Amino acid sequence: MTIIDADRTAIDSLVAPTPFPGSFAVSYLRVSTKEQAEKGGQAEGFSIPAQREANQRKADQLGATIIEEFVDAGESARKADRPELMRMIQYVAKHKTNYCIVHKVDRLARNRADDVTIHLALKDAGVTLVSATENIDETPSGMLLHGIMSSIAEFYSRNLATEVVKGLSQKAAQGGTVTKAPIGYRNVGVRDEFGREVRTVEIDEERAPLVRWAFQVFASGDWTTSQLHQELVARGLTTAASPRRPSRPIGKSSVHRMLTNPYYKGSVRYQGVTYAGAHEAIVPNEVWDQVQTMLGTHRSAADATQVHEHYLKGTVFCGQCGSRLLVCNAKSSQGTIYPYFVCASRHGGRGDCTRQAMLIEQVERLIERFYAKVQLDPETTQAVSAMIHARFDEMMAEGAAELADLASRRTQLEGEQQKLLQAHYAGAIPLDLLKKEQDRITASLETIEHRITAHHGHYADARANLDDSLKLLSNAADLYEHADDANRRLCNQALFRAIYIDEDNDVRVGYRNPYDGLSLSGLHADALSWAAEAKRMGQARTATKGGPLVASSHLTRLG
Repeated sequence: MTIIDADRTAIDSLVAPTPFPGSFAVSYLRVSTKEQAEKGGQAEGFSIPAQREANQRKADQLGATIIEEFVDAGESARKADRPELMRMIQYVAKHKTNYCIVHKVDRLARNRADDVTIHLALKDAGVTLVSATENIDETPSGMLLHGIMSSIAEFYSRNLATEVVKGLSQKAAQGGTVTKAPIGYRNVGVRDEFGREVRTVEIDEERAPLVRWAFQVFASGDWTTSQLHQELVARGLTTAASPRRPSRPIGKSSVHRMLTNPYYKGSVRYQGVTYAGAHEAIVPNEVWDQVQTMLGTHRSAADATQVHEHYLKGTVFCGQCGSRLLVCNAKSSQGTIYPYFVCASRHGGRGDCTRQAMLIEQVERLIERFYAKVQLDPETTQAVSAMIHARFDEMMAEGAAELADLASRRTQLEGEQQKLLQAHYAGAIPLDLLKKEQDRITASLETIEHRITAHHGHYADARANLDDSLKLLSNAADLYEHADDANRRLCNQALFRAIYIDEDNDVRVGYRNPYDGLSLSGLHADALSWAAEAKRMGQARTATKGGPLVASSHLTRLG
């Protein structure tokens, strides 16, 4: 065996699950929407069969037999209570299963919390999670890759939601209605001068007079919301019927929402910002303002509860019982105020926690000292970065065949386009057939381009996530020491899910992804060993072949 082969074998042993001869597997398949599930007039559309084929290939590589298949068609990965996923977890708990095969990690979950919960349920059943297209395993570095991929899946899901919010925010800024019109209005579709349907809002002439009357009488100060609700029901104010719900009398809580909604005075409120609306107002500004004054006089004195703020609030927890630590100010007989952290459970008389109060300044110093343990030294940072980037290079190389197929298919389709045009110019095919075929080819080309872009972008985002995370860890203590309170809060929120202060003033933390993987001592040891071996093999190859190893080049580039 050559040095290169030995190196490749060593890397393969790190990234590939060990096959169990005669082992058993379950296959999990999912598409997000009913439209995907039924695309092409087939019960399973096009995506599920493709996933099934890839999962079967992976099972063959592992020498495993797929004994059960679970298909969630039209179920979003943003929720964990998918029926077939739940059935699969119950199945593997009762039946001997070695592997759970998914096409990609994002088929299983699109947020890190659900991914951890599902992965632990499989692990408790003795099942190894395997991706047909991604290298994940149970080693520290494999678990880190799994975590990074899960985080990227969550990023895409949340980014999609962010783009939707961005579009709705722009619509609201232009005065448009971004939600269902409130009672007293109705959503309608009208045609513009070009014949296109435009969604807009108009006054509901049946209900608007009752809404207007409700504001006027409540502004007088002689009515409560309960009395107003009873009178509106008696006068026949009902909700508008929808395809799913019939019309029904207005609810009591709906009356309060109606009275506090600035939409009735001609404003649109979205994401905490109020804009001038393009719709017609039902209530004059002065009446709406008077109603808010009347509502303010009815508020409970409980709204005035004192709140103490601190940058550690919401991040620190009792190490004894796990309850949140609250900020309390104690005053001495001389009038000096001492800020303390107290256990919420003990403070509220719940449970039997005996944790004593802690001076906030003392907790601040404990966390500052803990950051010195968090920070990675340059050698470990470089080794971890080089090892994970090398893994990413291998994963991209494994997808090279698929990319080559996509590029070949793209060239073939572009050739078909040219032939179609030439045939049309020669009078061989009519215009309607040309248009139909060109639409088909264009749609196929767009799909191919999207897959090629997604392939590169997926790993590029993961690499950027890794580099940013390592950069923060390599400077964590220095950054935290010199940061102001606001940036200290951001550092803690970025790194930790929770910080626990134990009775003996030891600090324990729950890391956020990907820091839960990057902080593992096992990963650090693996990376340092990998870097040392890569350096040794690189020197050996330089002496015999005159060129460095790929892993060695990573170390040089990142150093």
